[in-house]
Amino acid sequence: MSHAYPPELQELIDKQAIRDLLAAYFTAADRHDNVKMAALYHDDATDDHGSFFKGLAKDFIATLPKIQEGMAILHHNMTTANIRIEGSYAEGEIYVLAFHQVKKEDGGKLDLLIGGRYFDKYEKRDGVWKFLHKAVVADWATLHDPSIVNLDNPIIEGSYIGKPGEADPSYGVFRLIRRGER
Repeated sequence: MSHAYPPELQELIDKQAIRDLLAAYFTAADRHDNVKMAALYHDDATDDHGSFFKGLAKDFIATLPKIQEGMAILHHNMTTANIRIEGSYAEGEIYVLAFHQVKKEDGGKLDLLIGGRYFDKYEKRDGVWKFLHKAVVADWATLHDPSIVNLDNPIIEGSYIGKPGEADPSYGVFRLIRRGER
């Protein structure tokens, strides 16, 4: 059943749906949940990670398992979200802080913190907003080699520790937020 909402209310509903899409993207990236990631893009969507990758998003997602092997920690945070909607098409300039702890060949780790933006295009098809295009922009980055992350610090002793994949404690806690689902 379709509802006819006032335009201002429909815009709020659509913007919230896009913010939910973004939150699902960050969760999928951080938890290495590529089934969920694939569900967030239209089949014809494109991805532009600069010289790292340009092409169909589904082809990029297919490369993620290899890329994720080298990531001990991924942690994406959305800050400012500038979203504009025109009918079933929308654009977003999404500010992000993305932390990467990268495994090195010598067994050590390094930390990479990137402040950047996503230049996103979205389309609503069959009542569902998904990514149509994503481009990644780096505004700044800082590198710590070796890593300064200390998950053995006594101040966090006894805390849940986030992990990539199915080992993440969230999958044992939540009933509604599940792996592979939007």
